[in-house]
Amino acid sequence: MTLFLTILVYTLGGTIVGSFISFLPSLHIYNVAGIALLIWGSMADILPEIAMIPFFTSLIVAFAFLNSIPMTLFSAADESASAIILPGTKNLLLGKGYETVIMSGIGSLVGVLFLVVGTPFFYKIMPYINNIVRPNLAWILLTVVAYMLMSEWPKGAGYGKTVWQKFSGAWANLFAGIASFLLAGLLGILIISKSIVTHQMAFQNIMPVFIGLFAIPSMIQNLLITYKIPKQFVPKETIDLDGKTLVLSSYQGCISGFISGYVPLITAGIGGIIAGAATALRGDKIFIIGGGVAKVIYYVGSFLFLFVITGLSPYGFAKGGLNIILKPYFSPQDNDYFLILSIIVLSGCVSFLMLMWLAKVAVKVLQKINFKLMYVVMLVLIVIFIYSLTGLNGIFVMIVSTCIGTIPVFYHCRRSNLMAVLLFPIILNMAGYGEKIADFLGLIKF
Repeated sequence: MTLFLTILVYTLGGTIVGSFISFLPSLHIYNVAGIALLIWGSMADILPEIAMIPFFTSLIVAFAFLNSIPMTLFSAADESASAIILPGTKNLLLGKGYETVIMSGIGSLVGVLFLVVGTPFFYKIMPYINNIVRPNLAWILLTVVAYMLMSEWPKGAGYGKTVWQKFSGAWANLFAGIASFLLAGLLGILIISKSIVTHQMAFQNIMPVFIGLFAIPSMIQNLLITYKIPKQFVPKETIDLDGKTLVLSSYQGCISGFISGYVPLITAGIGGIIAGAATALRGDKIFIIGGGVAKVIYYVGSFLFLFVITGLSPYGFAKGGLNIILKPYFSPQDNDYFLILSIIVLSGCVSFLMLMWLAKVAVKVLQKINFKLMYVVMLVLIVIFIYSLTGLNGIFVMIVSTCIGTIPVFYHCRRSNLMAVLLFPIILNMAGYGEKIADFLGLIKF
């Protein structure tokens, strides 16, 4: 098989595999990619080495497009969902779940376009920005954390018959936001400093944490709710979207995606909060489409930046799970960028076609399944999956994470506060206090 055909076949194969994996609720592509890499290694004699990058790149592209289906129609949130999950759920209850998914997909196409058009900026300007920003990341991230907590400022109106009822009504979400941030941060220090997962599965160390913080609380919430999902409207030709809304949402999404795709530890959800405040744009469609734009730049762009090799950035400036998973297995070369960009464009177009088809399949499934039973089955499968990879220790970590993850669900604060599980310990390490605090807690010994 020629080089061109090898890249084409594995790009299409990764896109199709990623599309069906992303269709399944609560299954994050980084966990799948880690397992797939183990399988790939066991078949190294059969699979061509050049096929690894096209396959895994298209895998993550497909996820960036198609995970809007479970997030919207099945309400299975991940760490990037805080910007679009609420408008998506509202539209689902209005019978517009399919439209929401397609609008998110349109935003994802805009995200791919941004990566293409932004190429001169990535090469000519970003290396200079990178050299300025990298030494100052600790206080930049600390500023982001401060903004996250301050933006939880009391939203309640203070209704109630007694002073305490008025006080609790106005301040409950603020205290819940701070509590979820601090508890998640403490959990992060514990997990990063002294993992209780076996060394054989160390690459999945964070998986039980993220499933407990984000996936399982959503399932619990959906098991407790009583609303009935109405029949979803599937337009035959067009969706309700005008050019002005598309431009404004793309503007916000590009800002959100660039922040989250470049700055370490900042997810698309946190980037969406910052971009929403910076642009002062409001509206469900803007959040949905902007979220689609941001997801692609966050998941795919953060990996693409690994290949921006210049005199000022000889090793690129990538972040993200796929970079961590694949970087030990290859070294980016000067001419790889445009190959990867071509793979992203092809996979993005195919992913959008898969999105339109699988969204219609999901809408039909919605009318035929018992949601309560589906969430119970999903919960059982997740427990089995976690146990098979990480054992009882992983189950324990998942349970603790779930207890913390339910705080935002029931007290209506932002789920993005839960990203303190990574933000808090890594900021401490950047500032030089990580080991001292871990030693104070008895987690390490010098």
